[in-house]
Amino acid sequence: MKKMYLFLGIPIILLCFMIIFKKDFIFELAKFSLAVQNPAQTIKYIAQDDTSDVSSLPNEKTPPEVHYNNPFQDFDLSTSADSAVSHIDTEHPIIELKYEPVLNTYTYQRQNCYIKNVTELNRGEVEAELLAPTAFKVEKNSAEPQILIMHTHATESYQNFPELYYEPEYSCRDTDVNKNMVSVGKIIADTLNNLGYNTLHDATLHDYPSYTASYGRSKKTVEEYLAKYPSIKVVLDVHRDAIEKSDGTRIKPVINLNGKKYAQVMIICGADNGNMNMPNYKKNLRFASHFQNSMESLYPGFTRPILFDYRNYNQQLTTGSLLIEVGGHANTLEEAQNSASLIGYALADVFNKQQ
Repeated sequence: MKKMYLFLGIPIILLCFMIIFKKDFIFELAKFSLAVQNPAQTIKYIAQDDTSDVSSLPNEKTPPEVHYNNPFQDFDLSTSADSAVSHIDTEHPIIELKYEPVLNTYTYQRQNCYIKNVTELNRGEVEAELLAPTAFKVEKNSAEPQILIMHTHATESYQNFPELYYEPEYSCRDTDVNKNMVSVGKIIADTLNNLGYNTLHDATLHDYPSYTASYGRSKKTVEEYLAKYPSIKVVLDVHRDAIEKSDGTRIKPVINLNGKKYAQVMIICGADNGNMNMPNYKKNLRFASHFQNSMESLYPGFTRPILFDYRNYNQQLTTGSLLIEVGGHANTLEEAQNSASLIGYALADVFNKQQ
């Protein structure tokens, strides 16, 4: 019996000693309550002479460096233990970043349109096309379709939980049309239709089951739509980006507007180096500049600069064909879907000004 009293008395004496020599009596009293439930772990904790800040709880972004079983580390004194985050993967972090345009030799501005020109075309030649009249006019309340929303890489998907770390085993690909790019495209199409612009949405998974030659398959799809509906003037290929640093950190391009998070978007407009069968690429650039100018005018900070590069992406099929990246694989689906509505409103703004 004496041994049992001695065994129970040791943690109590040690905890009282800690309370006397610590400043925060209330916090130590809470620790004491927890220690009664975990006496063996408490003795081990004290015996190892901890010098870490045990007030840094695991539901914070930067967890404490703890290399032993600390009985206090899994409890948040301000909330219930059940609400504490049980796991933070510090080896696979996500950084939220709002991309800001930096004007230089390659990136320049016309009104609220920012463009990054990585072609060999000189600045004057590119700037001459920015905000010049588009080669087409989209009709409002048309009986015939005017716009096609589609997805070459439809299975691209997003971060599957809101915390700022990712699971490396998750491929950020999904065949569920409620979770991949199809769900984002649907919101853009619905927004445009609600605003009076006759829009079709194609949900074909061109990159499944085979990713190879997905642009060949999406080209065929678009050509079939154009043959059936020659009234279509705009084809928007909706994707998401994948931004990852060499150390494995993923970048989440995001902006806060009125307390809500939105994935930043980027237009990619292809140029022809003489071997890409895109004779009208400058007309696509005109449309891209109006689209980007509208998004930035309505929602400052919403976009990254247009990427103008030697790429095709089937943009020879119309003079209103563009590829748009809605966030990246570190954004959440909710953030991308929030952005989809704004994309629809910005497109309608461009078309309204054509009326």
